Amino acid sequence: MSSENGRSPGAEGEQLALIRESVRRARTDPARPRTWRGAALAAELPVARVVVNKGVLHLDRYFDYAVPADMDADARPGVRVRVRFGAGSHTVREGRREGGRLIDGFIVERLAESDYVGPLAALAQVLSPEPVLTPELLALARAVADRYAGSLADVLQLAIPPRNARAESRPSPEPLPPPELPEPGTWRRYPEGPAFLTALARGAGPRAVWTALPGPHWPAETATAMAATLAGGRGALTVLPDGRAVERLDEALTALLGPGRHVVLTAESGPEKRYRQWLAVRRGSVRAVVGTRAAMFAPVRDLGLVALWDDGDAALSDQQAPQPHAREVLLQRARTEGAGLLLGGHTCTTEAAQLVETGFARPLTAPREVVRAAAPLVRTVGELDEVRDAAARAARLPSVAWEAAREGLRHGPVLVQVPRRGYVPRLACERCREAARCSACAGPLQARDSGDLLCGWCGRTEERWQCPECGGRRLRATVVGHRRTAEELGRAFPAVPVRTSGRDHVLSTVPASPALVVSTPGAEPVAEGGYAAALLLDGWALLGRPDLRAGEEALRLWMTAAALVRGAEEGGTVVVTAAPELRPVQALVRWDPAGHAVRELADRAELGFPPVSRMASVTGRPADVADLLSGARLPDGAEVLGPVPLTPPPSGSPRRPGDPPPGESWDRALVRVRPGQGGALAAALKEAVTARLVRREGGAVRVRVDPPDLG
Repeated sequence: MSSENGRSPGAEGEQLALIRESVRRARTDPARPRTWRGAALAAELPVARVVVNKGVLHLDRYFDYAVPADMDADARPGVRVRVRFGAGSHTVREGRREGGRLIDGFIVERLAESDYVGPLAALAQVLSPEPVLTPELLALARAVADRYAGSLADVLQLAIPPRNARAESRPSPEPLPPPELPEPGTWRRYPEGPAFLTALARGAGPRAVWTALPGPHWPAETATAMAATLAGGRGALTVLPDGRAVERLDEALTALLGPGRHVVLTAESGPEKRYRQWLAVRRGSVRAVVGTRAAMFAPVRDLGLVALWDDGDAALSDQQAPQPHAREVLLQRARTEGAGLLLGGHTCTTEAAQLVETGFARPLTAPREVVRAAAPLVRTVGELDEVRDAAARAARLPSVAWEAAREGLRHGPVLVQVPRRGYVPRLACERCREAARCSACAGPLQARDSGDLLCGWCGRTEERWQCPECGGRRLRATVVGHRRTAEELGRAFPAVPVRTSGRDHVLSTVPASPALVVSTPGAEPVAEGGYAAALLLDGWALLGRPDLRAGEEALRLWMTAAALVRGAEEGGTVVVTAAPELRPVQALVRWDPAGHAVRELADRAELGFPPVSRMASVTGRPADVADLLSGARLPDGAEVLGPVPLTPPPSGSPRRPGDPPPGESWDRALVRVRPGQGGALAAALKEAVTARLVRREGGAVRVRVDPPDLG
């Protein structure tokens, strides 16, 4: 059968198909979005720019997706979406992009058209209409990623908690009106304290490095600073190193302002509660946040104060890529959001001292006469004193420490700080003091509860140890763990209860009754009414660590413990077993952490060490480290230190972030640049890592900017 013009219907259909195909290929706008489902597109702004949850550096950019019409209302900037990722050009059929695996992400913005030349895949799903990625949070995450040579997706994983549908479905409470301006209280002990609070209440952005007086008042003082900020109509955020400190500040804020004015953001809260409280902050229902490290990204509206307690604590440096430090994140927020800054602690880090020296922040300290009244009396026991002391040679405590403990127990609890956990971690020959080492690998021998000698490196049991220097067979502990110390103190003071606090079991508080509290550094519980005395044992073990920050860290741990002791006017005494002529010991005796930080900063400036310079570490297999450094376009004047072999972790010990895989030998190189070149260094190393990933050459190389452990 034929038609009137002599053409068959089949021929007409073929012609129409050819016309459609030619029009499709000749379209003038190659970036017009096409969906693989063929669904209608949003009438306005049909392109969504998305950051996908892929932390690899060579994918650290935005990707464009088409917005179907039925998702138009919910696909707003900041919401979570699910997209298909990884579909190449070979998966485009008839102008429709197909394939790829589903992956989560966030919409950054909506656009009228895309820069991408080709068909776009469509958004697969809007996971939630709740906008969680605010423009301020996006800018902060981008700045942090650039500083630490990381990816935006990795930072967003740290900044935004996982979604919980039940928490998201519940409305947040109505915001409360600003509270009344609190009284300065114990802030009057600091000459600039009341003025600092007034500036916060006025809406200004004062920046201070606060050397807090010893004693129990710092939580109430921090709460007062936050309350003054709230009274001025702005938000406040305080980050602390651990849950015990968070608990103390939480109690102080509740006592000052009542319930409902602040939230606590910690990992211990659980996913639903934490996300619900995080949403209350983002929605503006609550404007005060207290939390551990992850709270540094909390989206507080109209931020007026960022506070950080004890910025030298290693817990404030995140172990997840790109490993940012809370201090640097909060400093960035203070700069970009115009917030006040309160960097506080019983000690002062060199980074804080640099902020004062450069004029970025002002010191907030008490007069010397106030410090002397609040601080305990500090006595030292050096090595020569221990040699002359028969009691110290035969027992765990020197006579001075034993007498201080006995006197202190008459008035309350006594704190004993031991720098190692466990049971006699390090042993030496009793006769010549030569370190006891494994006969197979020369690793240090340790004693277990069973009495067996075990190598700390290879795990081999030493059956019949004999000193290679003098032939002796008797051992003594050079650094005794907290459990062994508790046993020996229990025998020395049989009528006194002994409590231990360490990594496996950390106490928060202890009663005011007489007791011996044996603790590892950082795990010291708070005593009701303060400790009557404190014994800081084996100080050389902290000072002798092969690290640039050994002296600063030893002083921080000592002063944190000593700050829990009653003041000298109340009879509080601290005994430290360390050489009295050393700078950190002298700073403890004088209770002058700021002076120690200033002198330490001057020494590092002379040697070109951080924080005066900027550094990055590059670790990996030797060939991979050499390849990355040779291909990196480092800033002018950059200095490469090393590489040197990286010491592997002891056999049987848990792997830490940055440790090489079992059986592999890694090198580490340090790259040092002048002040002001940190951004260029991070960009150069990120570019070099990205290039290796694209070429798929060699093994993994780990880059860490501002590594805390320089060796």
